[in-house]
Amino acid sequence: MGRFIPARILHELVEMMSFTSMQLLGGVDVLVGNYRKRSFRRLLLLLSAVALLTVTVLVDVMTGPASLSFPDVISIILDPAGAPAQHRVIVWDLRLPIAIMAVCVGAMLGVAGAEMQTILNNPLADPFTLGLSSAASFGAALAIVLQWSLIPGAGVFFVTGNAFAMAMVTSLALYGFTKLRGVTPEAMILVGIAMLFTFNALLALLQYGASELQLAQIIFWQLGSLARASWGKVVTCVIVLAIVLPYFMSRSWSLTALRMGEEKAASLGVNVSFLRLSVLAGVSLLAAVAVSFVGAVAFVGLVGPHIARIIVGEDQRGFLPFSALAGALIMSGTSIVSKAITPGVIYPIGMITSLIGIPFFISLILSQRQRHWQ
Repeated sequence: MGRFIPARILHELVEMMSFTSMQLLGGVDVLVGNYRKRSFRRLLLLLSAVALLTVTVLVDVMTGPASLSFPDVISIILDPAGAPAQHRVIVWDLRLPIAIMAVCVGAMLGVAGAEMQTILNNPLADPFTLGLSSAASFGAALAIVLQWSLIPGAGVFFVTGNAFAMAMVTSLALYGFTKLRGVTPEAMILVGIAMLFTFNALLALLQYGASELQLAQIIFWQLGSLARASWGKVVTCVIVLAIVLPYFMSRSWSLTALRMGEEKAASLGVNVSFLRLSVLAGVSLLAAVAVSFVGAVAFVGLVGPHIARIIVGEDQRGFLPFSALAGALIMSGTSIVSKAITPGVIYPIGMITSLIGIPFFISLILSQRQRHWQ
């Protein structure tokens, strides 16, 4: 016979179980509420960043030798047929392609830097510091000076194809170094710097034997400029972003898990090797197209993701779009500054981003060193 339990004790047990269940349900409700609050805050910040980016684009279109007011720019954009021909040419043919190209290139570099930092687990990684930009520049220089096409059948896109091929080879080399034993994240920066100087030396060799026209094109690559922006290039950038960014977003859970460490990500079912290779391919495409159109632009891919990380944290669902927006805001602001320093003169954007990024880069290195010693 089973042991008899008094009704009073049974009643107390039932009450305790009910109280515990209520506590658990209350805890779940709190967690769900906090999650909704974070999601709403992230959406609000995202909309605010988009609104700020819209304002900077309009200011970028306003800035230049020909003075245009804010209402004039909006009316010309919304109703180009009703605007004076001169103003329509200034806005639609000259300034608007530059402004939108700045946004696209900044978003591409921001996303590329964010994913480089994620898959290499290195906060100092970006396409410039790891040599991808210099490799892409060298590949483009091969097409400009020697007329070599590294991708057969590339046709009119052989310059961009060369840049992508060299960036991909460099990415694979970096991936190979990550598989070596004893290679720390800090050592990866040294490898990237070595590649940076190597490709710069090879680029100097090509410059030495280049003609005046070819030399001018190579210098354009090195300094970085939005002056050659066109609607065709803008469409190409949009297409690349439309292909790569949704793929990265679809792997946001796996990329977030990878931030916890390679072993933990693998234990959660993430194919780490395939994830790194596929993301490296996407990063190479983003960096190659950006460099092939505007030249080597430093530190946008480093600063943008860190700004996004401070605002929304490591969750890729917020981190990735904010990295794109932060990079776009940096490039759009740089485009405004490049035209506002000296009236009538447009300075290379690569110079300005370097001046902005170098102090941030030094402060980041010092903060990492302090964490290491603590």
